[in-house]
Amino acid sequence: MKIGDVIIIGILVIASFLPAVIFYFQQDQGQAEETAEKYAVVRIDGQEVDRFSLDKENSVKKTYHPAKGKYNIVEVKDGRARVKEDNSPDQIAVRTGWISEPGQTSICLPHKLVIEIYQEDAEDSYIY
Repeated sequence: MKIGDVIIIGILVIASFLPAVIFYFQQDQGQAEETAEKYAVVRIDGQEVDRFSLDKENSVKKTYHPAKGKYNIVEVKDGRARVKEDNSPDQIAVRTGWISEPGQTSICLPHKLVIEIYQEDAEDSYIY
């Protein structure tokens, strides 16, 4: 073993700890973001109709009538939100289930109802 081999092995050992250090700092940043309040925003036809805090201990079940003969029952409970029931043909929003993380959405297209989770002071993340 030569001196160059020892130097290369030393560099590789030090570099092997780099992912742990990066993960540690990202985790600290994520915990800071968790302190910001999260909201479930309900929109019908693009207009915000309700905003529920997901951080407070509350249980809400509310019925929306986006058009004549149409209904959606939205439930907010234990820091999560969902479309519990609606009378749309495919039931896609109902099958989406609970949402609780910023950026998640539940959409009922025939009724033009959208539930989206927002977090205060969170950086916007766009997927292109």
